[in-house]
Formats: sequence, C-alpha cells, structure tokens
Amino acid sequence: MARRRLLVTPVARGRGRSRHGRGGRSSVTGPDLPPVITRAELFDRIVADTAHYLVERWPDELANVVFQVADMPSTAEQPTVMPRWLVEHQPPRVTIYRIPVERVTRLPEKDDLDRRIIVETSVLRAVAELIGKDPWDLAPDRYRHF
Repeated sequence: MARRRLLVTPVARGRGRSRHGRGGRSSVTGPDLPPVITRAELFDRIVADTAHYLVERWPDELANVVFQVADMPSTAEQPTVMPRWLVEHQPPRVTIYRIPVERVTRLPEKDDLDRRIIVETSVLRAVAELIGKDPWDLAPDRYRHF
C-alpha cells in the first residue's frame, strides 16, 4: 500500500506544560500503555484525513495546496468575527485555526462525531473558498450515510 504524503503541517505548538517551574508532566497512561492523543493531535488527524479525501477527489485543483493547522490567528488586529480559517491563493495555502473551530458550538451534548463533523466542515468550507466551489459539491457523498 502506498504511503500518503503528509498534508497537514502544524504551526509551532508547545508540547506539554511546565507549571510553576516544575518541568514537564509525565504521561497519564504510564509506561505500559500507549500515550494519550491530545485534542490538538486529534484535530490535526481529522484535518489531515479530510485534506487527503479532498486531494484524492480533486487532484488537479488541490495539487499544490499546503494545509496547515494553527492554534489561533497570529494577527495583531482585533477582528469583529473570529476567523476559523485563512485561505491564501498565492501560494495556495489553507490554514485551519484549531481553537476557534473547536469552540464553534457550545452544545453540552456534543460528542466525538459532532466534533469531527465540525472540523471536517471547516476544512470543506475553506477549500471551497480556495477553489471557488460550493462546499457541498466538494464532497457530495461524504455525509450521505447519515
């Protein structure tokens, strides 16, 4: 099986925390279990899965697009609406902002599937903005099974 190329590049993100000068924390799972996947890593995986799906479906339009994940926009100005993604046309780049996307909805009954759909929808809408198509045209069969 051919290995897929890495599509999503996380923008510099700190790993772990050093609280009160005590150094990094140890793993919650201990040495015998696999490490816990953080919310940021899970978000990166969902964005990468969606990006791979879209590149396979639209190879000509998305051949040179760079996908990135950042925690927050890095601009100094205060926007009136918090952007969830940034689309650049030259060079083609899509940056998805993790924290604004994760906080789109504050429903208490939001489960893992709802979170995944929110992230995928953000990627679809950003790519649709980049290539000038309707988001529903990019992945017409993606949610047909619901």
